[in-house]
Amino acid sequence: MLYTGKGDVGTTTLFGCDQQRISKSSELPEALGALDELNAYLGFVKMRSEGGSRITTILRDVQETLFVIQAEIAGANKRVEGNAVKHVEELVNGIEKEIPPLKGFSIAGGTELSALLDIARTLARRAERRIIALTDAQVCQISDEMKAYMNRLSSLLFALARLANHLAGVKEETPRY
Repeated sequence: MLYTGKGDVGTTTLFGCDQQRISKSSELPEALGALDELNAYLGFVKMRSEGGSRITTILRDVQETLFVIQAEIAGANKRVEGNAVKHVEELVNGIEKEIPPLKGFSIAGGTELSALLDIARTLARRAERRIIALTDAQVCQISDEMKAYMNRLSSLLFALARLANHLAGVKEETPRY
């Protein structure tokens, strides 16, 4: 059954974990919701990128890791491994070698895929802030690897946005201030 009716009063439980009911507006569901929103949006971006492309493959891997992060936050026995952070760093470093050097801020857009990836970057940053809020509120312990992964994820999405423009031959625009 896809619904229980138990959440009608504004509380929820964590799937597969501690069955204590908590407010849907508390820090934990906020963090999990931000991660879910990011993951769903990445699915959309993935479908808008060329099937089988390098960007599609990278986004699929990110989605898998986001599920691990959600499970870890919810209290399941899952953890983001340090090699996930290293892998993201290697991807970003490789992309930076392909694209022109960054000369300042860039205006989002250029191509549809680049714009979608820029939105995904902002969603990743929001999810990161929600995760840090869990630590600040002492709701749960967040591993250093998870914090590092979420921090690098926005960099990866920014790099992918720039790569999408580069591959399409679209020059980046910078603000004129």
